[in-house]
Amino acid sequence: MSRFKRAVHEHLSESLRAVLPVVLIIVALCFSIAPLPNSTFLGFLVGAALLLLGMSLFNLGVQQAMIPIGERIGAYITKSRKLWLLILVALLIGISITVSEPDLQVLAQQIPSVPNTVLVISIAVGVGLFLVVALLRMLLYVPINQILIVCYALVFALAFFVPHEYLAIAFDAGGVTTGPMTVPFILSLGLGVASIRSDKHAANDSFGLVGLSSIGPILTVMILGLIYPSNGSHATELLSPEADNSRELWMYFFAPESGFLHQAKEVAEALFPIILFFLVFQIVAFRIKRRPLAKILIGLLYTFVGLVLFLTGVNVGFMPAGRDLGAVLAQLPYRWVLVPVAMLIGYFLISAEPAVAVLNRQVEEISAGAIPTQVMRAGLAIGMSVSLGLSMLRLLLHIPILWFLLPGYVLALVLSFFVPKIFTAIAFDSGGVASGPMTATFLLPFAIGVCNALDGSVATDAFGVVAMVAMTPLITIQIMGMIYKIRLKRMPKGDDTQDMGIIE
Repeated sequence: MSRFKRAVHEHLSESLRAVLPVVLIIVALCFSIAPLPNSTFLGFLVGAALLLLGMSLFNLGVQQAMIPIGERIGAYITKSRKLWLLILVALLIGISITVSEPDLQVLAQQIPSVPNTVLVISIAVGVGLFLVVALLRMLLYVPINQILIVCYALVFALAFFVPHEYLAIAFDAGGVTTGPMTVPFILSLGLGVASIRSDKHAANDSFGLVGLSSIGPILTVMILGLIYPSNGSHATELLSPEADNSRELWMYFFAPESGFLHQAKEVAEALFPIILFFLVFQIVAFRIKRRPLAKILIGLLYTFVGLVLFLTGVNVGFMPAGRDLGAVLAQLPYRWVLVPVAMLIGYFLISAEPAVAVLNRQVEEISAGAIPTQVMRAGLAIGMSVSLGLSMLRLLLHIPILWFLLPGYVLALVLSFFVPKIFTAIAFDSGGVASGPMTATFLLPFAIGVCNALDGSVATDAFGVVAMVAMTPLITIQIMGMIYKIRLKRMPKGDDTQDMGIIE
């Protein structure tokens, strides 16, 4: 019991450090230049409390269940040495988890010209296929930058033929679909596959799966844009709390479209494929003993409860606050303040993304401490800050999204030839991890609020903020890799980090 208490206390402290700065910044804005309605503000505070508790339980569940399940499945399908089994399992995992990803349902509502079922299945197949490509890359020892160049060359070639209404949403799809369910499982799957390889680069190659899997949704939405005529895009109507008392406010968190019961259904559907895969492998191959099995099942329960609390808090409490805050700031005489405010919020908001802690922890473990969590957190925070500053600048000046994405990805791919391969893989994983549910449920509504206040086009101006968030870590993490490469080369020969192949 004492070990459990220590784990809960550790995750609560970590979550509090991640969430509190964001809450304080938004509270300060509400009490100064951007006042919000009382019910919206109080709903935001309740949502922050749910987010704090949910994030703590989610991280505990991921450590106890999601990572062990993914590693065991990855190790088994690789150890079997049956290529067809690896391809089949990876494809099924990618499709089934993506179909159930909660944020994907939100994205599907933004493109009325494409049937929801067609869009969801197409995106899920894209993730599944590119997860297969990512795993085969690991087994065939293909450098990640070579695959990234080919894939993004195809993406940007298609971008010049896709209708503008689809373009921003296509790039947003790459970030949204790699959410809190997908990321921890895919990362641990890569570790499981890497554990079978005996070479010193195996662990380093375990990264890059999320980054490659994010390309599939971009391509599939672009292809759909070429097939279906565009009827424009619209933003999902957000539920704004209008409560006269605390009881009425609390009932908003039980709303049928976004409350506890709705989120419980979404999370249960998202967890079901993972549980099903685990049970099948448990019967066929694993045969885990009773006590470790009970620990994994309890961990899945923590994951379920944590994610329900987290998603309810951000969907009911953060979405309306984000939209109203963006609208109020955009109506100020000095609307340029949007740029520094967004950069400040983004710098701290990244730590509240549930999958960021998972990635940072795995990076530190795989690199044997050569890439500390604090350094990863700083690189991601700077990337998020820059992306939001550029996003607000794009909104204020109505700059096309490709003017930022094309040079940004070109720079990221060029950097991949000059930095250690592990940093390139981590950087592209970080793009998918950074653009999680906090981005979709706070920053996107924030951008929509700004866009509506400025009479801009939601389809071409507001959408794209997720894509910007997913792009900038590709650059900041690789720049961090260049700094590490220089520092490591100055170390004495035989240093442990050099033996690991980090600077190769």
